[in-house]
Amino acid sequence: MSHHLDDLCRRLPVLVAIRDQIESAYRLLEKTYRAGGTLFLCGNGGSAADCEHWAGELLKGFECHRPPPAGHGLPPELAKLLQQALPAIPLTGFMGLRSAFANDVEPKADYAQLVWGLGRPGDVLAAISTSGNAVNCCLAAKAAHAKGMTVLSLTGATGGQLAGLADVAIKAPETRTLLIQELHLPIYHVLCLMLEDAFFRPARHPPAAAGG
Repeated sequence: MSHHLDDLCRRLPVLVAIRDQIESAYRLLEKTYRAGGTLFLCGNGGSAADCEHWAGELLKGFECHRPPPAGHGLPPELAKLLQQALPAIPLTGFMGLRSAFANDVEPKADYAQLVWGLGRPGDVLAAISTSGNAVNCCLAAKAAHAKGMTVLSLTGATGGQLAGLADVAIKAPETRTLLIQELHLPIYHVLCLMLEDAFFRPARHPPAAAGG
């Protein structure tokens, strides 16, 4: 998978400084998916859009073909349409629950409530905040830990409070919101590429030795 990171760092040298952070995030996500876990995502504004985008790249083919596995049990015509996926749930939806919870209880705890209700031990919460101080994301991180989940944060250079709550913290090396957001997309894209290679690309076999 390192060739994807090599290419990313060649195209965006500013990310060389956080290459190890990105690798750590990949190892966490690969381990989670191999154990049957789910990735939950939360964020606000542009980061909420990133949650939806990130999940979309995991829930269908990204850069390779992902046909259903052997023994899928699907009708043949449906099997031609569907693709394998890695479970990812953006918590940015759930408008009925979130609006009711905001009205009846506390708007800042809406993501935390969803994590508490849906998360399982071994799952991962990816919390995206350019400042690292989004209160609802920080509360969600605390709820995730209480559920036995692991927290991955994606922030700007300072990390904010969220990085301190994260098990793995990716700190995009910028301080202006728009520049942080510009780096978040290639970071989660490269994570998706590496995960897709790990789970869906055919095994690459070395060439057979010449007979003698």
